[in-house]
Amino acid sequence: MRLHVGCAMWTHKAWQGRLLAHPLPAHERLRHYAAWCTAVEGNTTFYATPARQAAASWAEQTDPDFRFVLKLPRVVTHERRLTDVDEALRVFLDAIEPLGPRADALWIQLPGSFAPADVPALAGFLRRLSTSHRYAVEVRHLAFFADPRATRLLEGVLADADAEWIPFDTTAFFGSRPTSDAERDAWVKKPRMPRRSVALTDRPVVRYLGRDDPARTVEGWQPWVDVVAGWLREGRSPTMFVHTPDNADAPVLARRFHDEVRARVPELAPLPEPMPVEPATLF
Repeated sequence: MRLHVGCAMWTHKAWQGRLLAHPLPAHERLRHYAAWCTAVEGNTTFYATPARQAAASWAEQTDPDFRFVLKLPRVVTHERRLTDVDEALRVFLDAIEPLGPRADALWIQLPGSFAPADVPALAGFLRRLSTSHRYAVEVRHLAFFADPRATRLLEGVLADADAEWIPFDTTAFFGSRPTSDAERDAWVKKPRMPRRSVALTDRPVVRYLGRDDPARTVEGWQPWVDVVAGWLREGRSPTMFVHTPDNADAPVLARRFHDEVRARVPELAPLPEPMPVEPATLF
């Protein structure tokens, strides 16, 4: 039984010298983050396919049960909208091959314009994918959440491929007006997405956006504590990603979420202890 928790990145200026040791060479940053969290979103792979050597370094810095949820390149999902993408996909899969089981799920984030009428393209794409990976789909067209027929259509296609539906829960963030510069920036950039808490596979993935005030972030995730605890009792192994607009305390919050779920499910193993921020001394 495992609950993996993580953030949108493994290095962030606000963490340097406070949560993670600083300075750290590039080949050590992920290792230190992985002592705080057990998963990370691979958002950068949306913009550029990593070098194979980079993926090998990521593998060297993490345990085999660390989870990368890697976003497929935008040329696949946004520019070509899942058609005529075999070569781009082949290059991407070859690049991340050194991660092995750490590449827990490949994240197919679709644009807001991807509507229920486009689901056949997704179905055909999923049928062509290698069975060597798990897949998880994020949709942003509101019809998938508001129209029961569209919901059933997408769920059926995902179930046929044993793929997960990733919810991006922004309800807590948009519950009241922004109060910081980071929140005001996120207010115009982040999608207004409803909460969806239905798991389709044994490894559900959740993305949650809170507020810069940690207390409000914790308040907003309370429904997820119940949901995730229930998933664990059902034998599922979920991954929870905690976001805030500034992400200054995201690793601390991710660990707190794990602690709150563990209070409900005591048999859940604790997280590893973070590495010291300052080097150890003899005196």
